[in-house]
Amino acid sequence: MLNTKEIRSYFPILNQEVNGHPLVYLDSGATSQKPIQVIEAIKKYYEFDNSNVHRGVHTLGNRATESYEGAREKVREFINAKSTKEIIFTRGTTTGINTVAKSYGLANVKEGDEIVITYMEHHSNIIPWQQLAKETGATLKYIDLEEDGTLSLEKVRETITEKTKIVSVVYVSNVLGTMNPIKEITKIAHEHGAVMVVDGAQAAPHLKLDVQDLDCDFLAFSGHKMCGPTGIGVLYGKEALLDAMEPIEFGGEMIDFVGLQESTWKELPWKFEGGTPIIAGAIGLAAAIDFLEEIGLSKIEKHEHELAAYAMDKMSTIEGLTIYGPQDPSKRAGIVTFNLDEVHPHDVATVLDMNGIAIRAGHHCAQPLMKWLKATATARASFYVYNSEEDVDLLVAGLRTAKEYFGDVF
Repeated sequence: MLNTKEIRSYFPILNQEVNGHPLVYLDSGATSQKPIQVIEAIKKYYEFDNSNVHRGVHTLGNRATESYEGAREKVREFINAKSTKEIIFTRGTTTGINTVAKSYGLANVKEGDEIVITYMEHHSNIIPWQQLAKETGATLKYIDLEEDGTLSLEKVRETITEKTKIVSVVYVSNVLGTMNPIKEITKIAHEHGAVMVVDGAQAAPHLKLDVQDLDCDFLAFSGHKMCGPTGIGVLYGKEALLDAMEPIEFGGEMIDFVGLQESTWKELPWKFEGGTPIIAGAIGLAAAIDFLEEIGLSKIEKHEHELAAYAMDKMSTIEGLTIYGPQDPSKRAGIVTFNLDEVHPHDVATVLDMNGIAIRAGHHCAQPLMKWLKATATARASFYVYNSEEDVDLLVAGLRTAKEYFGDVF
């Protein structure tokens, strides 16, 4: 286990009481908390270096540009991309996936083609492909799940065909916690001439990513789930694919030459970053990467596996509690989604909140998966570097309180 006491000391927000109880934050799957190192990096930029990038020759402009482009290099190293030309700064995972759908998709998908996703996708990895299918006449297909919420490569092979042009799969499910075999799925997609898109929103904060080893064509993730600020994300794409793609936003920063009737674009990566970029966000993301790498991504992954195993073991002792997703903790990330019989997830979350415990309740932006689970909503506890077994014990105690309270009511 990580030294969570020391790690927690870096997160000012965790040093507070909620409803008279010390805050237990178990909602990092929605957004992580921010360490002081990230907060100070953003503060320093605004206090000393605030300027627009690329356009100026003055000192502040040069410092801001150096920090912004330095952040791009840090991201490149973080995911082991070949070049900074393959790193596009975006508003987040949703923007990244939409960019692929609108730019690559509209240029390469036609009527009769297929787009393949799974039932466990977040809405941000469903709706862009629905829209692309509507606009092009393509067919959107779903890889069915196993009973435990995992993917079998046999069903992957059955679903992907010679007509498939795009396969888009989440690396780690934000509901089930399932860790998908992305490298193997990518290989199958490529065997059929399809490109592989990866939703890395729940993977980047918790796993060591290597896009060259995965061989995926595109990967999108968000900064705010990995100790970084909101409003910043990354789209990785193989250089040859990005180079052939058209931008989807037009304006300043992304142009090379503008004439009265025609314009040309800057080279990669800037042709996809129209307007004033997310400078402070990129600087904050770079600080977050430094923070996570100092702890060690392999240690973070191990810590979360152990916490998930501990939580599942303790929660399974509560009568009437159902845990969704793989029952083998080694097959899931630090996410435990559950329901308590006869108690709505929102009521569970409310009781826990009164005890200072923050979890997420609802459909988690995964309504097709809720239908597959035959549930209208679920409750979710998601763990990160600052969580401990003590947090899990408090969660379990809170769940028992909720069960007793609503058992007495009804």
